[in-house]
Amino acid sequence: MDETPLRPGFGADAPEPAPPDFPRTESSPWAPELEGTRPTEAPLRVRRVVRELLETALFILLVFFIVRGIVQNFKIEGSSMEPTLHTSQYILVNKLVYFHFDLNAPLRLLPGQEKLSQRIIYPFHQPQRGDIVVFEYPRDVSKDYIKRVIGLPGDQLEVRDGKVFINGTQIDQPFLQGASTFCLTGGACQSGPVHVPAGEIFVMGDNRGNSSDSREWGALPLDRVVGQAWVIYYPVADWGLVPHQAYPALPTVSSLQR
Repeated sequence: MDETPLRPGFGADAPEPAPPDFPRTESSPWAPELEGTRPTEAPLRVRRVVRELLETALFILLVFFIVRGIVQNFKIEGSSMEPTLHTSQYILVNKLVYFHFDLNAPLRLLPGQEKLSQRIIYPFHQPQRGDIVVFEYPRDVSKDYIKRVIGLPGDQLEVRDGKVFINGTQIDQPFLQGASTFCLTGGACQSGPVHVPAGEIFVMGDNRGNSSDSREWGALPLDRVVGQAWVIYYPVADWGLVPHQAYPALPTVSSLQR
């Protein structure tokens, strides 16, 4: 005779319901149906949550470093760029626009090519005349300065009668609001025209009477430029694009010498 106990409700010999505190086991007739349950489901769920949190954190870090490589914030300190920019303003600097690389760098790894000269490529463009740029101060690279580009590589720059001449042509500087430009005592431009070397630019602050710039310490190497001043984001009342000055093409030194 089959001695398998009958299920409740299908025979007179059905077992009595277990008391509430009766311990349930797989061998107990009152044990719930355990087929299909997964004892490791809770740990798997925890691992899944931890993995998703880690992936999210890594994604946020990746986005942060990508954005940091393209845009960086700076605080204006000092009055050298007045009336265009004022102390305590916060700006965003576009670092991508001046991105560049040395095309010959991989070739210098080859035997006998160690002294190969640089061949710098700007996929977008290098700093242009009238741009406001943030750069590492040449005399102390731990400090960042902000000035306006006045002379480009190969230019001949001259300060005369309070005006600035590039390759013999006076340039318009409306951002000065009528202020004159003079060379500082002992500065690079005091003794006459200055030739801006290749790979360097000549920068000046808009507050010409209170600015430490290329008139004092000479031309700025392009590889010291961090990026182009882009947006003023604080104070909120000053929010907007940083104003740059566009210039038409000027005669070059070589064209003047023909």
